Amino acid sequence: MKMSNMVSQLQNEKLLPLYTVHNMDLLDTVESILLENNLHFIEVTYRSDKASAAIKYLSESGKLIVGAGTVCDLETAKNAIANGAQFIVQPGIDADVLRYCKEKNIPIFPGAVTPTEIIQAMNLGLTAVKFFPANVYGGLKAIKSLGGPFPSLKFIPTGGINKENYQEFIENDSILAVGGSFIISEKTVAIDNGVTASKNLKELVSKINK
Repeated sequence: MKMSNMVSQLQNEKLLPLYTVHNMDLLDTVESILLENNLHFIEVTYRSDKASAAIKYLSESGKLIVGAGTVCDLETAKNAIANGAQFIVQPGIDADVLRYCKEKNIPIFPGAVTPTEIIQAMNLGLTAVKFFPANVYGGLKAIKSLGGPFPSLKFIPTGGINKENYQEFIENDSILAVGGSFIISEKTVAIDNGVTASKNLKELVSKINK
């Protein structure tokens, strides 16, 4: 998927689920819950040793747009892409990873929270960045301020985004989408095989574009 197409679809859906996998057996349920709620993205984080296997499993299913998150080095990026990751998300900027993704035509959203980092990202041809951790670096107030000098850049804030404040974020023109495990998490899915997780996600989605 081209970067422009991915950005357009993500902006329409507004939610980017961050999901850390410990139990592979729940992935089919997670996939079904997301699709039932018309969400097509999942960012599988490299915060467990099952990340690559989960990315491969979901990518082979072909029903979701599967990305890799918490990608901090080139080796991880290569591994994720080899297993089918369709986009890469970084907590910061790594020039080697950016170049590699560009060579492979893989969309990438690096973390950028300061004007210097944002200019660096824009000079590398990026139009959207991750803003992490949003609650530490000023949240929506900071993003609103950064939108002045950087009106063409879109942000994907994560960290401190939750069901109480996500609407306020996505209503801002500088926000591409919001990310977080509050959208769906393995812990919630495991409670009752997805019943509670599905109910919670349905409520989140129902409040978008109201």
